Amino acid sequence: MNLPNRITIARICLIPIMMFFLLVNFSFYPQPLHWGSFQLSFNHLIAAIIFLLAASTDGIDGYIARKYNMVTNLGKLLDPLADKLLVSAVLISLVELGRCDSWIAIVIISREFAVTGLRQVALLDGKVVAASKWGKIKTIVQIIAISLLLLNNFPFQFVGIPFDSIAIWAAALITIYSGIDYFVKNKELLQLHNA
Repeated sequence: MNLPNRITIARICLIPIMMFFLLVNFSFYPQPLHWGSFQLSFNHLIAAIIFLLAASTDGIDGYIARKYNMVTNLGKLLDPLADKLLVSAVLISLVELGRCDSWIAIVIISREFAVTGLRQVALLDGKVVAASKWGKIKTIVQIIAISLLLLNNFPFQFVGIPFDSIAIWAAALITIYSGIDYFVKNKELLQLHNA
């Protein structure tokens, strides 16, 4: 249980806390934040902060593990799983809140677990499916889109641009493309296991 794995587990532990603030609405919360027509509840602001904190640890654990030679099989298993759990939990919560279309959540979650499955197949052969350029872009766009949805499109709400909707559509499209890219580039793994 080294430092990178502890960071990964901490990310997983933040998920139910984030969902608590996102989905539970208690009367003792302070009045929502108001700026003109913009409104954001304090519990959703806290949920957004927790999400951004958890998402920011994604690259930290991998960086520490590689730099200080702390890569473990547990870390290889937990790190992608933690990412998928975080994204899945927040997207399902956003669907529940009516802020995200269910088909977008299904597409993104399905791709995430499909690529995780591909990585597990690679691990059986002692190989590692490295994060691709499109995979990294996908992660960044997903974090931006989810953050905007959590924050009610702040600050773009003030200029009347539905950037949260644009960003989540972009996230869905890039997610699909990056998933196809992973499978095309690693098709020999599937052919090997089908033989």
